[in-house]
Amino acid sequence: MTQINYPPQHVAIIMDGNGRWARKRVLPRLAGHKAGGENIHTVAKIFAGYGIKYLTLYAFSTENWNRPRAEVSGLLNLLARKIGQETQAFHQENIRLVHLGRQDRLSQKLKEKVQAAVALTKNNTGLTLCLAFDYGGRDEIVQATRHIASAGIPGDNIDESSFAQYLYSPDIPDPDLIIRTGGESRLSNFLLWQAAYSELYFTPILWPDFGLKEVEEALSEYKRRQRRFGKI
Repeated sequence: MTQINYPPQHVAIIMDGNGRWARKRVLPRLAGHKAGGENIHTVAKIFAGYGIKYLTLYAFSTENWNRPRAEVSGLLNLLARKIGQETQAFHQENIRLVHLGRQDRLSQKLKEKVQAAVALTKNNTGLTLCLAFDYGGRDEIVQATRHIASAGIPGDNIDESSFAQYLYSPDIPDPDLIIRTGGESRLSNFLLWQAAYSELYFTPILWPDFGLKEVEEALSEYKRRQRRFGKI
């Protein structure tokens, strides 16, 4: 039986195209990342207005550490600044911030800012905004497996439900819709466990240009989808 769920409870976005956005304007790549960062709050408010409960944004992957050192440093500094600038605004808008990913490779200063933002907004009841930073789907599964092994849980006691409790945020439902901007058509190691039955939507629009019109188009396409979850 077809399940029709609208609006989606959880939307996840692979925010791609910042570098190409900058190149089209003959700007340095970091200018594109800055423009992309400035778009986060705008898009979060748009989705909140549509009644979306969870929004996950793929900001920095475990593979992004392999980019040029100057770009990585710039991205880290940009994140630190955005957290400092935006956390209070998110808090006043009743938005809960959640971090998905590793923290052991972040600087102490950045780690403290992330933890402070999460702590300040943890009781907010509006949109939950998950920032996937130093995140990789395979790495998340490996880390979960290590925690299960460390806990000494017998293999026969592990099922999908119990395994999911060891992922980064077990209280976050799987994404109903995954959007990728920038024209590429792949998941790039994003929410591999959680994306098993997600609807996928790809748009050529570069992330800094992704706004109300593009959100409406993505949600309209999702509304036309028939979600069967393996059933007829």
